[in-house]
Amino acid sequence: MFIQQLINGLTLGSIYALIALGYTMVYGVLLMINFAHSEIFMIGAYIGLWALTAIPAFASFTITGFIITFLVVLLFSGLLAVSVEKLAYKPLRQAPRLSPLISAIGVSIVLQNLIMLFVSNQSMPLPEFKTTRYQIFSAEVDTLQIFIFCFSIALMLLLNLFISKTKFGKAMRATAHSHSVSQLMGINSSSMIAMVFFIGGALGGIAGMLNGMYYGSIKYNMGFFPGIKAFTAAVLGGIGNVKGAMLGGFLLGLIETFSAGYISSQNKDVITFCVLILMLVFKPTGILGENVTEKV
Repeated sequence: MFIQQLINGLTLGSIYALIALGYTMVYGVLLMINFAHSEIFMIGAYIGLWALTAIPAFASFTITGFIITFLVVLLFSGLLAVSVEKLAYKPLRQAPRLSPLISAIGVSIVLQNLIMLFVSNQSMPLPEFKTTRYQIFSAEVDTLQIFIFCFSIALMLLLNLFISKTKFGKAMRATAHSHSVSQLMGINSSSMIAMVFFIGGALGGIAGMLNGMYYGSIKYNMGFFPGIKAFTAAVLGGIGNVKGAMLGGFLLGLIETFSAGYISSQNKDVITFCVLILMLVFKPTGILGENVTEKV
């Protein structure tokens, strides 16, 4: 049972980690919580469903099919996140910090209700994927779980390389450190913020697609609990820290699955959020977070 819960936890944690990256990247640059990110996650799942429905041949484990489907999800989710930033957040950059937060909640409600009214208020199934099951000791793992874990790890490694090694990644880090100083160095902070939203939105949309594949269906309100849990993962790892978001996502997935398997499946969410409360009490900066002195 331990190995089975470990496999389930790593699979679930992969999805949480991808969503948490969107929260932590935006917070690192703008010091705001983008609560509309959970709806980008949800819409990414719908975009993936529409892509699979439009071209049924994609609904199989073929390299070409997955590449095209996920590229479509990545592009549209990223562009949607950038559009939200331009329309709802950019005009409020000089406003009090509470204003963008309220705007984010408003955008979240609007996007959720648009899907509910104009698409469907019922669960929609994804096409069935052919999977193969493998026996590992007393546990079972299928090709979908392997794919979700490996694909998520690959995306996280690519993101880490992009941020640490490329010119754009260094510009993003400079913008996160100080908007005014980065502009004096010739960096267009608005473009870097848009890039952060694009990358975060793209990862969130892909996570939505993976979540839909894992559970077999999607719904207009599917983003709420994964979004809250991913935010919890970002706080657990250290909000604003990219590696912390990855670590927090996997830890949260493991905590949730082991809680369901060994304590109570009905109270797994309670246990998960109790972990958040304990973390905020004893280490508010998270596992990899650092204490930052606020500039005045």
